[in-house]
Amino acid sequence: MMTRKEALELTKSNVSNANLIKHMLAVEAVMKKLAERLGENENVWTLAGLLHDLDYDFTAKDPARHGHLTVEMLASSDLPPEVLYAIKCHANHCAPVSNLDRALVAADPVTGLIVAAALMHPAKKLSNVDAGFLLNRFKEKGFARGANRDQIKTCASIGLDLEDFLSISLEAMKEIAEELGL
Repeated sequence: MMTRKEALELTKSNVSNANLIKHMLAVEAVMKKLAERLGENENVWTLAGLLHDLDYDFTAKDPARHGHLTVEMLASSDLPPEVLYAIKCHANHCAPVSNLDRALVAADPVTGLIVAAALMHPAKKLSNVDAGFLLNRFKEKGFARGANRDQIKTCASIGLDLEDFLSISLEAMKEIAEELGL
């Protein structure tokens, strides 16, 4: 199976936007925490998180190809098929059928919500954010509009209520706050 080091090298060689790389690292961290919590394979889940937007530089102007191109780019890799399927699910090309699929769909937008919450504080640090603050911001329709609330709420399909999911996701991102610059 592809190693994390190989996946990170692949990410850095295909993604030019530093903020997008940070997003991918954040989703990876959230997926790792979710795998720990749910007793799933951390290696598989983190690879799905890290690689999910691998094609974004190439598909930004053609969103219908997003996800499909990533799967094409990874076709010759030794990734488990469930990683490739989850990547297609996150881009709305397939219906989520596994916890991996559902977790990636929820984890992708929650990282944007968390980053936006951190940037509200004068220090712009994740350490200033807690789950209660996130829950309040989640309820504000005008806050972090790009963070799809319906997708985030799918956390219920993996057995987590919204507050637990936000707490787990925030904790995961705090663990890599230095890498994220937050």
